[in-house]
Amino acid sequence: GDESWEPRGYPVQFYSLGTEGAGIPVRATVTSFGPILLSKVLELNATQESTLGLIFHWADQRGLALLDLKDLSEVIRHLTSDEGKADLQSIGGVSGATAGVILRALVNLEHAGGDTFFGEPEFETEDLLRFVDGQGVISLFELGDRATQPALFSTFLMWLLADLFQALPEVGDLEKPKLVFVFDEAHLLFTDASKAFLRQVEQTVKLIRSKGVGIIFCTQLPSDVPRPVLSQLGARIQHAVRAFTPEDRDALDKIVRTYPATDAYDLGEALTALGTGEAV
Repeated sequence: GDESWEPRGYPVQFYSLGTEGAGIPVRATVTSFGPILLSKVLELNATQESTLGLIFHWADQRGLALLDLKDLSEVIRHLTSDEGKADLQSIGGVSGATAGVILRALVNLEHAGGDTFFGEPEFETEDLLRFVDGQGVISLFELGDRATQPALFSTFLMWLLADLFQALPEVGDLEKPKLVFVFDEAHLLFTDASKAFLRQVEQTVKLIRSKGVGIIFCTQLPSDVPRPVLSQLGARIQHAVRAFTPEDRDALDKIVRTYPATDAYDLGEALTALGTGEAV
């Protein structure tokens, strides 16, 4: 069209994952996280997951607030101590050994930076959908040194997506989404990620579209995104790929294979010949 582009400013809110950084720290309580999601993060088996559920239930009955990981660790320490044996038996079917395994997994998550994410005040996910003076707010999440702690990042993301998923109504295929997530450096999301996390992302990408949420992954190579997730994406924009080394050549062949086959042009050739500002 003939319309000239007009730059516009939008309201922006900065958040930070963890305590450092310029943004508002993002936190969630252990209670709101719940035993099922926490089990996924801790990579517990079915027996351990049901045990964690019973421990949550016991704490709830006693009116004990589980705000951070230390609260939950204290509860488990009590149940596995000599004084807590009667309480442990009152839960029924919970072995001290299983509770001990969960406790060790919690301590590991704490060391991986999880203690900075769990606690109060809790982040309200609906804030991501708010408007200021009729304009949508752009929310920027700063990872800082948390980018090197996949456990914390995936914990936060699992909770955020699950919370949004529960809160948002089904709206079908909207003309334009209510909210769009942009994951820059998307390979950080999937490197060393747990199977539970990958399943959660795959499921969310598949189902959250009907809630009016879009997801965009930005990465150097499409092979950085797992195949089940890649197959769910509706559109792809691929910039130039240069093949200088045998490794580059392999990467290019893989990229070509992730596209539908076409006789209209040679995709491998097209991707290496793209100029600045051009994309397939």
